[in-house]
Order: sequence, then C-alpha cells, then structure tokens
Amino acid sequence: MKIAVLFGGDSMERDVSIASASQVVGALRSRGHQVIAYDSGRGRLTAADEQRLFAGKIDSRPPDQQQVSSLPTVVSAPDLADVDLVFIAMHGGSGEDGTVQSLLDLAGIAYTGSGKLGSALGWDKDVAKRLFLAAGVPTPAWMMAPVSSSAAAQRLGFPLIVKPNGQGSTVGLTLVRTPAQLDAALELASRFDSQVMLERYIDGRELTVGVLDDQPLAVGEIISHTGPIFDYAAKYQPGGAEEIFPADLTPQQTEQIQGLALRVHRALKLDVYSRVDFRMDKDGGFWCLEVNTLPGLTEASLLPRAASAVGISFPELCERICRGALARHGAKAKK
Repeated sequence: MKIAVLFGGDSMERDVSIASASQVVGALRSRGHQVIAYDSGRGRLTAADEQRLFAGKIDSRPPDQQQVSSLPTVVSAPDLADVDLVFIAMHGGSGEDGTVQSLLDLAGIAYTGSGKLGSALGWDKDVAKRLFLAAGVPTPAWMMAPVSSSAAAQRLGFPLIVKPNGQGSTVGLTLVRTPAQLDAALELASRFDSQVMLERYIDGRELTVGVLDDQPLAVGEIISHTGPIFDYAAKYQPGGAEEIFPADLTPQQTEQIQGLALRVHRALKLDVYSRVDFRMDKDGGFWCLEVNTLPGLTEASLLPRAASAVGISFPELCERICRGALARHGAKAKK
C-alpha cells in the first residue's frame, strides 16, 4: 500500500504526535509499504526533514501553547490524492475532534481511526460521559464550570479533578484537594479549553483497555511514579510509570472491564481501534474516565503494550489498523 502518515497538528500533543508518527512510519515500512511522512503544518517531509524531526524526544512538559496554536493545519488533497490511505497519527485538537476527519471525508480520502462523528463524541468529555451512562457504563459524577466551591463540595466532594473538556494527555488537569485550590485549577484548565469539567476523584487503581477490530485487548494497569495522577511526565518520560500487561485481575474482573470498554467503543460509534481508561475503586467497582479515539503509538504508549500482550507486534498492529480502515471505507487493500 501507499500510505501517508499524517501527524503534527495544532494541539498541546504535537510532540506526542511526532513521536507516534516516527514509530508508525518505521513499522509500516518494515512491512513493505510505501510510506510518506506528512506534517499537517508543513506538508510532505523530505528525507532530511524526516530524519531531523523524528530524532527528537518528548519533553517532560507539553510544548509552548502559543507557539503550537499558531501552526496552520494543512491537509492538501492534491498531495494526498494518490495514496491508498492516510494514517492519522495526530493527537488532540483538530486531529482528534473530527475536523481533519471531515476534511478527508470531503476529499474522498480513506483514513485510519474513527469517523467525524465518533471522533467528535469522544473528544467532548461531557458528551462522552452522557453516552457512557446511556450505555450502562459507570462514570464518576461531574459538573461543568462555572461551579462554586460549595456546590462542588456538595455534589462531588473533595478531592476532585478539574480538567479541560477537550484536551488529552492530562494537559491542564489538576487534582484539587481543598476548596482553596479550586479557583487556580479552574483558571489553569480554562487556558486550554473554553469548557472546563469538575469530576469526582476515584481513589484506586488506574486501568486501561484497548479495542481492536471490535475485540478488547489485554487489560493494563498503570502505576504512576510521579504522584496519584498518571500525568504528562509519567506518560512520556522513562521511569515515569510502571505499566503492567495483563493487569492483575481475576478472570471475572477482566471480562467485566473488557465488556465495559467494548460498550463504550460501540456507544460512541468508534471504528477499528480505541483505548478506554478506567479507575477501579477500593470495592472493585469500575469507573470509566474517558475514551481515546486516536491513542498514542509511541514507544511508551499503552495500546501497543496491550496488543503485544496478546501476541500482536507493533508493525502488525499498524497494518491491521490500516486494513481495518480500508475495509471501513470500502477501499481495496493493495499489496
């Protein structure tokens, strides 16, 4: 196949996207595919540009917001018209909220990941949580700002989570332990999105379930070494967290959480692959936090670890994502 790996974007996850693209480009080339690297802000990369850009590492902090938001998002149909498929390796912003998916739909170009509707539903945390409940999947109670500290205390209690409604990689997220910390947390989250969510904090184990081809993968457990929250530094820095696949659960617990993840995937009309994040409370109850419609594909990412635990190598995972996308778009896969 001739595949364009589309990455970059205008979100705070640009560095993560570049790292994902680097891994995906190499994996697909190792399977014999013709692959071009396409930066959404710059266009098709030369071999020299590709080598320079992919040599970087993810910093312990997200990139500068003003610098990233000033980048254009360019998806040129002429540049992409002769490929069999666009592999979307973007995370956050216009790459994950349905915008890029809509542009590719209008251009008649097949692409990986969920369609414009599923992408938009998954990106809006408030809407997604409503659909979780409609599908019978427990999710922590939440409120949307503006909210007074007294109202938050009554409905959610402290500690609680404050986070942007549309953002990934825990950017702008704060664990608020006391009412006195609430205003600062709300101000921080509002820098990254005009809508801010307050959510009940579930003290317990951090679990994640990948879904591929409408089947759940191995359940993973994440133990953060940077604090109680699996934050940006813990996600992308060596030694930031311990990731255990498969998680130490009973067969019944594994089946239950995998079933919940599949319900979420289907309720939000997602396609081919996703990753669903949970907390398990001290009584063994599972609480769905959010869904990732374009989960990371870096060396440290959770979906490849979940696939590896069931015998799917990273190159095979990338190729299965491609072939599933072609089947969904009605395209014919080429050797």
